[in-house]
Amino acid sequence: MPTPIDPPHPGPPAGYRRPAAGRPLLAIVVAWGAFTAAGPALAADADEAAKLLRRGDYAGCARQAAEAIRDGERDEAWPALKIRAEMAQGKYDEALKSLKAATRRYPASLNLYLLGRDVRRFNGLAGGEPEAMKDIEEQVQSFPRRYATAEGQVALGRFLLLRGADPKKVLDQFYDSVIRQVPDFLDAYMASAELALDKQDHALAAETLRKAPKEAAEDPRYHYLMALAFADDDRAAAAKSLQEALKINPRYVDALLLTADALVDSEKYADAAKVLDSVSAINPSEPRAWVYRAVLAHLRSDEAAEASARKSALAPWPANPEVDALIGRKLAQKYRFAEAATYLRRALAFDAGYMPARVQLAETLLRLGEEAEGWKLAGEVFAADGYNVVAYNLMTLHDLLAKFRTLEEDGLVVRMDPREADLYGPRVLALLKRARSTLAAKYGATLPSRVIVEIFPRKKEFAVRTFGLPGADGFLGVCFGPVITANSPASQGESPSNWESVLWHEFCHSVTLSKTRNKMPRWLSEGISVYEEGQQDPAWKTVLNPRFREMILGDDLTPLSQLSSAFLAPKSAQHIQFAYFESALAVEFLVKSAGLDGLKGVLDDLGAGRTINDSLPARTRMSLSELDGAFARFARERAEATARGLTWEDVDVADDASSRDVEAWLKSHPTSFKGRQLLATRLIAEKRWPEAKAALTELKERYPEYVGPENPYMLLAAIDRQASDPAAEHAVLDELAARDGDASAAYIRLMELDEAAGNWDGVARNANRLLAVNPLVPAPHRSLARAVEHLGRRDDAIAAWKALALLDDTDPAQTHFRLAKLLGEAGRKDEARREVLKSLEEAPRFLDAHRLLLDLVDNDHAGTTPRPPSGSSHGH
Repeated sequence: MPTPIDPPHPGPPAGYRRPAAGRPLLAIVVAWGAFTAAGPALAADADEAAKLLRRGDYAGCARQAAEAIRDGERDEAWPALKIRAEMAQGKYDEALKSLKAATRRYPASLNLYLLGRDVRRFNGLAGGEPEAMKDIEEQVQSFPRRYATAEGQVALGRFLLLRGADPKKVLDQFYDSVIRQVPDFLDAYMASAELALDKQDHALAAETLRKAPKEAAEDPRYHYLMALAFADDDRAAAAKSLQEALKINPRYVDALLLTADALVDSEKYADAAKVLDSVSAINPSEPRAWVYRAVLAHLRSDEAAEASARKSALAPWPANPEVDALIGRKLAQKYRFAEAATYLRRALAFDAGYMPARVQLAETLLRLGEEAEGWKLAGEVFAADGYNVVAYNLMTLHDLLAKFRTLEEDGLVVRMDPREADLYGPRVLALLKRARSTLAAKYGATLPSRVIVEIFPRKKEFAVRTFGLPGADGFLGVCFGPVITANSPASQGESPSNWESVLWHEFCHSVTLSKTRNKMPRWLSEGISVYEEGQQDPAWKTVLNPRFREMILGDDLTPLSQLSSAFLAPKSAQHIQFAYFESALAVEFLVKSAGLDGLKGVLDDLGAGRTINDSLPARTRMSLSELDGAFARFARERAEATARGLTWEDVDVADDASSRDVEAWLKSHPTSFKGRQLLATRLIAEKRWPEAKAALTELKERYPEYVGPENPYMLLAAIDRQASDPAAEHAVLDELAARDGDASAAYIRLMELDEAAGNWDGVARNANRLLAVNPLVPAPHRSLARAVEHLGRRDDAIAAWKALALLDDTDPAQTHFRLAKLLGEAGRKDEARREVLKSLEEAPRFLDAHRLLLDLVDNDHAGTTPRPPSGSSHGH
């Protein structure tokens, strides 16, 4: 997923230069080339103490280290272990004393310097960092041989990164060099993965960690880094890695905090709070635990608790930018973009160069529609760190968007590929205007002054604009409130989804997010959007298919009070699709139970800061348990009423079974939907038309909602077509078209039937239906052009012929001629002349085009117009 968009990111772009800082030092330390092995192994006792640290016995580790130091042990690993153990317990003042004593004894230790950064900061001594860095830099420059070990080279790499060295050089000349020469040195893999994660290249981090030596499995830090690498792309793998880390060390704070992070994402706030309590039992001063408490308080609108938790988070280090940056990141993940931006700005007030906050703020501003500042900041991030994958991707996307066409009207800003804008851009604007007038009025919402809609012809650019990284398969559109991103039909292969329903769905999100100030659970947001699709057009409604019916009547129905979990922890792709359907069903249930005003009241409550599970009982006058029970009954009644009496067992017959074989099987399974469906297809294959039609007619009557593969409508249409019964064929296809917003094949055939019958209204209707699915093919534009021309809708005909001129080269002379004629009739003479000349370029002997050109030329220039040659009237 983190792979950059095309072209693959090779590092900084051509001409990119790093600041000069760090170069002389890098040159000095690299000049020593190969190094001497891995350095001295830990003494046996130190190795035992390190195991205590890895297993979470921090007090035991600190005690052993203190005894070794008192006994005169000279290995610098001892004070390092003691400091780590003290910091893990939040004993920051004791760690500072240990650091001071250790640096007096080991003034040239890079490891102690690196450890000391947090020790100094968490003791209010961040101001002394430049002096400490200067001292250690002098040691490195004066005695580079001292660091010519695997451990020293990895420490040097980390130090040089702090100094602003080129990350790729550090990776190549330090970490990779160590891995090549000492392939069992685990810390080199850890450092390399940390660098990749810092640049948001999660795939590279995972790849690096997979190559680590076997003993890595015994280190909780290894599993924690692997969980970070998987966190955005594979939640199951991330959870498994966290379990492995905590199996080794149940008191490993980093892993516990990442567990709490995932629980917050899953809206399991009580469970997250319990994990945070366990972190505080280990380290009462851990800033990140207080950060998550601040986030939880914010989500329940407890301002006092939020402020108190933030104050506690900043207590050890009052200028710690990670505190507000982490709060901002979590709020952004909850779609609280305005509040997130406030916190991210606070983080940057502490440290203007803090890269995680800068990247997150750039993405957040772009999602808020604050584009000028967002793109400026993204550019600054890329200039400062050309290896950051998200920044690189965003700036590549910025260059692409500069080539898009912008259509703007009444506060709606649509950006599209120029060719697509010419083909259906006005239709997009018209649809969005209808959505705004319909949905904003219905829900009483005040929308932002601008709503930005960007439509991408390639999935990877959509994913980068939406998530910062390629991937995100399965998403057709995403709404952040004032910004909507969508995949165009061009990105979806041969069977695109109805783009009109997608944009209606996403614009509904904009309405409900605006009304609630982005304070709504995902299930309700998705449920209302799916519900409103069906309200706008029954053909857009998500139908109860056999699998969903089975899930409702089985064990897969999620209680209404827990519906968010259906999105946050789905068992499969099928379950996430079911979550959308069930959420829409829940909204339908709420409207039936409390009315539309009740649903709007819930949205008002959410905007005021009430939780969904506080609002629902008040608005429906039912307790949560009563709501769950009533909704379950509502859903099951709906499922039982659909395809009543049919069963869903698989058909146990041979692949080459005849209709007679299927009929024999049906004698013992007379209500089998799949059996009846298979029988119909076998009867058609055997050309037993009357029996096939009877079987399909009955199946359609018993389950009219089914529009999936081999549905009765298309099969009946095929029988009617074979029987040369266009009226019957048209009737059954019209039924399907009214039920299925993606039925492209039905729309095409209906256009053919209507044109043959001279039903130009029907041709136009079905051409528009097809354009709502795929406006990038010629057929609907051609049919629409002919239909609206017959209906006297000249402006619509001009638009349709213009679109066809972009798409179809089978008869360009005729296309440009028709367009020229219509433009001339509309008084647009200059445009008409251009079009007729294009027609003549394609067919110089096209007599009608010559006549039209003569008509278009002013009388005083008529004599200069070439006379048409004799011969064919078209002749190209």
